[in-house]
Amino acid sequence: MLNPVLALLIGVMTPPQDTLHDEIVVTASRKESDNYEAGIPAVGLRKVADFAVQEVVVTGDTRDPDKRSGEIYEMIRKAIELAARRGGIELATGEMVVEPLTLANYRNLTLSTDKRPDTSRVSFLVKAKLSGVADAKAVLDRINAFIKEVQPVGRALLEANGDLTLSVVGPDQYRGQVLDLVATDAKATVAKLGADYAVELKGVDRPIEWSRASLTEVFLYVPYTYTVVPKR
Repeated sequence: MLNPVLALLIGVMTPPQDTLHDEIVVTASRKESDNYEAGIPAVGLRKVADFAVQEVVVTGDTRDPDKRSGEIYEMIRKAIELAARRGGIELATGEMVVEPLTLANYRNLTLSTDKRPDTSRVSFLVKAKLSGVADAKAVLDRINAFIKEVQPVGRALLEANGDLTLSVVGPDQYRGQVLDLVATDAKATVAKLGADYAVELKGVDRPIEWSRASLTEVFLYVPYTYTVVPKR
């Protein structure tokens, strides 16, 4: 007879989104006051994120619209070239799924109207690797130094926008580790209650989800629940 916990983990479905390869931006979804949000289970995988990510915005207010857009795109081009020379910094685009920003695609970025008349803006991401780095502050300082180093073009200006966030590459590759942790916790609960009880797990067939756990860490989990029931 199969273990009542492990039996419920067999045949877990693969989520439809390709999170085995995509780089996913992780937003701070937990309450900062107590690092907890209802709906996030207690058991999951806490790990250092792959990248620290800072959104930046390029704004320009040159009166002539063609010249204004030219200055903004030229500043983005210079940022891409600077990142290639400096090393340790990568540029990207995307709100949830992150893709590299390169000389081949940067003009695909769409300019929008800023708050004032005759102004335009566009945003993208500056990121630096966190995995395997002992000094997280050094990574953050590197991002800030890069942003300051990009020289203005005409009246175009590049600035950080909002708080630093994180990204993780291929979160679904950690699915097996997450389910192992869930199964271990469920079995430990049964062991403490005695041989007359079992655990019914629900939700383990759902896709991997994620939240921010600290300045540099993410929490990967499946939105499972379990119920302790007497054996029949």
